[in-house]
Amino acid sequence: MDTFDQEVYSIVKQIPEGSVITYGEIARLMGQPNHSRRVGYAMSHLPEGTDVPAHRVVNSAGRIAPHWPEQKELLLAEGIPFRKNGCVDLASALWEGLKE
Repeated sequence: MDTFDQEVYSIVKQIPEGSVITYGEIARLMGQPNHSRRVGYAMSHLPEGTDVPAHRVVNSAGRIAPHWPEQKELLLAEGIPFRKNGCVDLASALWEGLKE
């Protein structure tokens, strides 16, 4: 695991229950706004058995991971609202991130 991945996981660990964040927002918080795909790569290679709440990370439209049906169940259990189209309602669930 490299430093970039460690920073991604550190940010994701700070997302409070009942909130989500996007890959792009994580990249922005890291000072690397053009690296959202790299954030996605790090999340897809999360080591087994970690305490990183990966289910709280969605894409910029609020879509969840296509091959991870448990993600929606975990988010619903935390009270995350979904729109009729199946995407997370980012207007009400997006974490504002690390405030300066």
